[in-house]
Amino acid sequence: MQKVEVFRIPTTSPDDVTGLKNLIEKGQIDPRDIIAVLGKTEGNGCVNDFTRGFATQTLSYFMADQLKLSVSDVQKRIAFVMSGGTEGVMSPHLTVFTRKETDLPAKGGKRLAAGISFTRDFLPEEIGRMTQVREVADGVRTAMKDAGITDPKDVHFVQIKCPLLTAERIEDARARGQTVAVHDTYKSMAYSRGASALGVALALGEISEDKLSDDVICNDWSLYSGVASTSAGVELLKDEIIVIGNAENSASDMKIGHAVMQDSIDIDALFVAMREAGLEFDGLPPQKELDRIVNVLAKAEASSTGSVRGRRNTMQDDSDINHTRSARAVVNAAIAAITRDPLVYVSGGAEHQGPDGGGPVSVIVRI
Repeated sequence: MQKVEVFRIPTTSPDDVTGLKNLIEKGQIDPRDIIAVLGKTEGNGCVNDFTRGFATQTLSYFMADQLKLSVSDVQKRIAFVMSGGTEGVMSPHLTVFTRKETDLPAKGGKRLAAGISFTRDFLPEEIGRMTQVREVADGVRTAMKDAGITDPKDVHFVQIKCPLLTAERIEDARARGQTVAVHDTYKSMAYSRGASALGVALALGEISEDKLSDDVICNDWSLYSGVASTSAGVELLKDEIIVIGNAENSASDMKIGHAVMQDSIDIDALFVAMREAGLEFDGLPPQKELDRIVNVLAKAEASSTGSVRGRRNTMQDDSDINHTRSARAVVNAAIAAITRDPLVYVSGGAEHQGPDGGGPVSVIVRI
């Protein structure tokens, strides 16, 4: 029987592991049980955001010391997914997932379960195209099996870290006579996120493969996953996949629920996710229920229409601040106003992750 636990740890910088170290020293976390670390780092979230790689490197070396393994071996057993950008009041932090086998009986009903997988490294010409979609779909199925989740409906959040194109990678493809999905390195983040999200949708049966092609990626916004959360980075060439859901074979004291925000201020979806996870309230949730929240995980995206609920905004037109940065700040503020805590996980760039301008939101709570 598996028991999954989740720990939310504030950080003071991308290389701050003191909070994790303290929990290990206190015996609250056994480093051998860590399967994934999901982080928010205070970079710009763009192509040149090296806080993601800095955090991953620091965590990898720290865990290598803890486990007496090589850094390479650590990165094969733990999924490190760092999402850059903590605009507004969003607070930098780590969310650590542990899993261990236990003799404890399964709890009543389905409880929290988590699994991970890794795709192979992608060639530049494969990023943002159907090859990536299919490889990610296979990876999601593998992670579901690792989590012990058999029903796709029990998957409530799929967090993915995916690669992007750099000028060097684009040149490598050209030198080999290959083309790439897009030549703009920033836009390549969107294509990689979008292809990865569609891979989730394909694996979970949200979209059939006959509706997918290279041409629909980052073009047909009617196609999306309601549980995918993908984040691109320069620090890797493969997709790292974390599947989070509920399963019968779990002795966890936690549960996850989700909903899909239709736009960046859709707090009604947050309420749905809270109740699905097990919080009980009428109207606004009381503090005693909010105290049961382990973390909120959400995606943020500026609508391509340049408006929210008929009101014009300038997120898509601001040449100084990329729209993903503004969207993260807005969604975090909307969630934090309800949870009364700005330390929640919001990732920007929701291509094919929820409807245009919206995105999935999941809540993990203690039962």
